[in-house]
Amino acid sequence: MKKRILRKDLEVSAVGLGCMGMSHAYGPAADRKEMMELLAQAIDTGYTFFDTAEVYGTPENPHDNEELLGEALKPYRNQIVLASKCGIRFDETSPEVNKPLIPDGRPENIKKSADGSLKRLQTDHLDLYYIHRIDRTVPIEETAGAMKELIDAGKITHWGISEADEETLRRAHAVCPVTAVQNRYSMMYRDYEALFPVLEELQIGFVAFSPLANGFLSAKYNKESKFAAGTDYRSVMPQFSPEGMDKNQELLGCLEQLADRKDATPAQISLAWMLAKKPWIVPIPGTRKYSRLIENARSADVELTDKELKEIDRMLNTVPMSEVFGGSRIKK
Repeated sequence: MKKRILRKDLEVSAVGLGCMGMSHAYGPAADRKEMMELLAQAIDTGYTFFDTAEVYGTPENPHDNEELLGEALKPYRNQIVLASKCGIRFDETSPEVNKPLIPDGRPENIKKSADGSLKRLQTDHLDLYYIHRIDRTVPIEETAGAMKELIDAGKITHWGISEADEETLRRAHAVCPVTAVQNRYSMMYRDYEALFPVLEELQIGFVAFSPLANGFLSAKYNKESKFAAGTDYRSVMPQFSPEGMDKNQELLGCLEQLADRKDATPAQISLAWMLAKKPWIVPIPGTRKYSRLIENARSADVELTDKELKEIDRMLNTVPMSEVFGGSRIKK
């Protein structure tokens, strides 16, 4: 697979693998043996960028995803870039399917979390470590200072912020240079394009999570699609509701026309679109299926011209769209 550079020196595959869905938010955790095999297949396919977090798990096994990756990727550790996150926990008292998030950006919590992640991931360092959500009760300078201490100690080599805004990013970057932001970004959620000039200025990479709008832009779902109640966030996402399905038909039709023209799939067009936007954007779609793993990887080979990119942007500015899932609520 083609490679991209985050900030100045963190080389990653042009498409990374978001691993959350193997353990969390997309129904019960997947079969461990199957996911071990899938992760090995990802290496063979050319993925070098793997994304997890300490909270990707189940109530019974809250760290399931890190433990899975630690075991599966240990033989390939020197060939890959391993990213994890800290600084949130779920409000398990909530009856909501997607539990509210409780941020904790205190330096002592970050350092404790880093040690736990290193142990579970069976490694002596993380290549990229994010604060998972900004804790508005802790100055970002303190969080950045803790990340700098982890870098100085050799426990992490780069750090980032998930769901970053400009002001927080600038303040954090002044304390310890930020390598990447990991923000939600897809054809259906383009709010953070406003951040692109700042990222360009500061030479910070953009890692796009939910780049297929939680799989919706693969055009593989319809009103008959079933999602596990209570454990699959898609069961309450507006784009997957019957009303959302109806409202998004024109969007999916446009995507399918483009895909036919380029001998690609709608998912590949969605990913190729953001790859064409900036050379420092790296999408991290997730999957539990080998066929999707291959499909997503091959999006890096779909090249869109400037004319095609502008055509897609015009379409996205005019075509009707439903609301799209914007993330779990942060508990104040």
